[in-house]
Amino acid sequence: QVRLVESGGGLVQAGGSLRSSCTARATSFSRYVMGWHRQAPGKERELVVSITFDGTPNYSDSVKGRITISRDNAKNTIYLQMDTLTHNDTAVYYCNGRWGSVECWGRGTQVTVSS
Repeated sequence: QVRLVESGGGLVQAGGSLRSSCTARATSFSRYVMGWHRQAPGKERELVVSITFDGTPNYSDSVKGRITISRDNAKNTIYLQMDTLTHNDTAVYYCNGRWGSVECWGRGTQVTVSS
């Protein structure tokens, strides 16, 4: 069974930065397409960014240029570097992993951007 554990959320002022990570307890982690989704209060969960097994990222338009995803397959971990944060980035951020018919989610980490 795959388990994803996020860390690194928190409270930050507008314009600031945060770095989050997600570590997977799984075999064959390198085969997973990994990603971060977020859900703001009263809104649907949306994809922020994903990264393929070979490190190719796919960013949503709302975060391009401000967010960077990376992965370290040796550590079963992906990272999310968020810069120039705004109030609109306030949400619970969920780690996601997909491989074939397998999909798993972390419990989420809260990111709050204060104005």
